[in-house]
Amino acid sequence: MIPALRPGDVLRAAQAGTVVLPVCDHYSGVEARMKKSLALQAEMAEEFGACVFDVTLDCEDGAPVGGESEHAALVTELALAAAPGMRVGVRVHPVDHAAFDADVATIAGRAGHKLSHIMVPKVESLADVVRAAAALDAAGAQGLPLQVLIESPLAVHNAFDIASHPRVQSLSFGLMDFVSAHAGAIPAEGMAAAGQFTHPLVVRAKLEIASAAHAHGKVPSHCVVTEFNDIDAMRAAARRAANEFGYTRMWSIHPNQIRPILDAFAPGERQIETAAKIVAAAEAANWAPVSFEGVLHDRASYRLYWHVLERAHATGRALPSGAKAWFGVPATS
Repeated sequence: MIPALRPGDVLRAAQAGTVVLPVCDHYSGVEARMKKSLALQAEMAEEFGACVFDVTLDCEDGAPVGGESEHAALVTELALAAAPGMRVGVRVHPVDHAAFDADVATIAGRAGHKLSHIMVPKVESLADVVRAAAALDAAGAQGLPLQVLIESPLAVHNAFDIASHPRVQSLSFGLMDFVSAHAGAIPAEGMAAAGQFTHPLVVRAKLEIASAAHAHGKVPSHCVVTEFNDIDAMRAAARRAANEFGYTRMWSIHPNQIRPILDAFAPGERQIETAAKIVAAAEAANWAPVSFEGVLHDRASYRLYWHVLERAHATGRALPSGAKAWFGVPATS
């Protein structure tokens, strides 16, 4: 008898869904805010029954000039003290910064086993990724994934090559630096919550990055919304990123942005219910084509609905009883 296969074993394509990450990546770099972020992460994991967002501790913008080594040591201690099972990453300095090697040696060398990823900013080419990966290896963190920031026109041009590196998990769009890299050719409105979705050069960059990430099975992570007190603007931006631009993850820079991101990227109850029924029918048919409510489904559509369920699980949404076992969740929970 052929053993039953789990959906995740059957429905992995050569590209889609190779990497699955929480939909929210929350950044903080000031000591008090980093500590609060880690505490909030643990609280919300208890609430949702899963770690629903990453915390990325920031060395690039968080470290005072001249105090890079002290900040790296602080970040290392915070990462080591994080609650078990929490996803904590660190943004180090760019590969051409004088502090890069020391950042990696200190942080990855001491806390690499606790970290979910290292974020490398201002990546311009595949060579920068190779340089970062070599630094991690030298620090003894050979298995630690890389996430990268695409922040310039040249980086956008090279995004497909950058995404191809096997160590890279995710490509993030660095909106603010991308706009400023155009020397005034893109107005300041291109950085705003609304303007970033209308200026042609910004829109093109977003689409190129998302396409490059999906082409190599990586996660495209959407840029910040700096109007952090405008929850409606945050929610609208997150929905557009998820529904129109192909992003499956987004940055938060303030705690009040986390829940709107989770809500925007989470599938609705009806979507979850339909997905669970279709995947269950597929499993019962040993993944052969089935008819569901008068519509033919096969592995292409099974894969889409499986991703819906993965997203539901990653955002802490309730799963139908029959779907819980696919994620190792007890049916009674």
